[in-house]
Amino acid sequence: MKPGEICLGAFPFGDAPGMKVRPVLVLSSVTGLSAEVLVAYISSVIPDELLATDVTIDPMTDPDRETNLKTRSVLRLHKLATIHRASLPRHLGRLPPDRLAHVRTLLRRWLGL
Repeated sequence: MKPGEICLGAFPFGDAPGMKVRPVLVLSSVTGLSAEVLVAYISSVIPDELLATDVTIDPMTDPDRETNLKTRSVLRLHKLATIHRASLPRHLGRLPPDRLAHVRTLLRRWLGL
């Protein structure tokens, strides 16, 4: 599991107990004895107004083909979770290196790092 990989993952609901399996972007390497990774939420529901922490992904364009997502989606960098590696049952694809660099820049800016 490496940063930039897109996997199906059990992402926790923010406002209720439970999880939903959805595409996520892996943001960190596996960490700790419990083998956890930091992930960001990906949704096919694109809001009318994007936030500064949103990144659109269009798998029909050359830069985003290797994501292997089925439809145009939005990466929501303000929706992060730390989940166990076992909660990532399937690898889908990868965010291209230049897009991952952009994501890292947005995260640093948003987190003030």
